[in-house]
Amino acid sequence: MNKYFRMVTMAYLMFLSAVLGMMLYAGIVVTAVTFHTDAWIGAALLTQFQEGQIMTENFLRLSYVVNVLIVVVVLYEGYKFKKFERDTVTKVATFFVLATALLFSQYYIPDILAMQVEGEAMTESVAF
Repeated sequence: MNKYFRMVTMAYLMFLSAVLGMMLYAGIVVTAVTFHTDAWIGAALLTQFQEGQIMTENFLRLSYVVNVLIVVVVLYEGYKFKKFERDTVTKVATFFVLATALLFSQYYIPDILAMQVEGEAMTESVAF
């Protein structure tokens, strides 16, 4: 492996790690704080729908980074596959990264945005 591709591999792994950290932070810390604002502020200032709007904006912005991740993974892993440097475990891991990233950014986020457009009455429906 030449020197420049080794640096690309390090940047790729750091980017993967950074996006994983962002997703974990958004899912664990930001969600817990956003949906329990009354515990942090001391009073119920926001409704559950308003807290959901805040969380939707957070997840929407995270989905932009996830879309960039999808492109980076396809380019890097496609190049390594073309060079015959991928084994079965790597192919399966790549599939899971792409599948979960696409589910998040292209399936769940549009549904969440559609529910937000419907308004607060959507939170009382059976679908919610």
